[in-house]
Amino acid sequence: MLPTFENLLLSVTDGVATIRFNRPKALNALNEATLRELRNALLFVEAHAAGREGEPQIDVVILTGEGEKSFVAGADILEMKDKTVEQGEAFARLGQSVTRALELIPQPVIAAVNGFALGGGCEFAISCDFILASENAVFGQPEVALGILPGFGGSARLARFVGQPRARELIYTGRKIKAAEALRIGLANEVLPLASLLTRANEIAQEIRKNSPLAVARSKKLMNHIYTMPIDSALREEALVFGSIFGSHDQREGMGAFAEKRKANFKGE
Repeated sequence: MLPTFENLLLSVTDGVATIRFNRPKALNALNEATLRELRNALLFVEAHAAGREGEPQIDVVILTGEGEKSFVAGADILEMKDKTVEQGEAFARLGQSVTRALELIPQPVIAAVNGFALGGGCEFAISCDFILASENAVFGQPEVALGILPGFGGSARLARFVGQPRARELIYTGRKIKAAEALRIGLANEVLPLASLLTRANEIAQEIRKNSPLAVARSKKLMNHIYTMPIDSALREEALVFGSIFGSHDQREGMGAFAEKRKANFKGE
């Protein structure tokens, strides 16, 4: 049975979990309750990865916003404005724990950005494995205009998508960019009509699902781990993980199916 939430919608179809931010009247702004709910939703998703007990099996996650205007328009400013130093730090750490959970769950996470992805919304998008954007999407880290700075990981992650000089420009100026520019600078993988966004996200999810869940999960973990390593250290880690997968069910099944010219029956083990 799927958990239910006040500020999120969770559904699972054909091995793909779709999580929707569901505060459309607030343009899906992030308050503390929403962050805690998303953390719980990700715990559910992780517990249902391939190779683990329990139904439904979840191989890929799509993160999006409910409605046609906003993925996440930012953190809830009305909730933030009177926080103390200690409360501000605690709020940042809560948000960081959830963006980090997106990176650490074994399943790939596709951000389907369907409108505003500002502040915390942009930070959540760049915590996913990659981003699909609708034509009406708008990205930005405008926190400096509010007298604060990115607190959910934007200072650390944005440069990984667009490079350090571009990330500094976007954070220092607070400038908002449209989908076409996001594509040009490498923030988004594709730009699509809004009506096609989730269809395309699901198409990619099913492409991923054709492959070994074990190999996909190991690839995600490895790529996150070695991203900032010197190349020689990264290559050593790659060889170790490459070797570790030999003897697994999925390795034997995948190569056996290739040799026998049949479809592989992967189990994520």
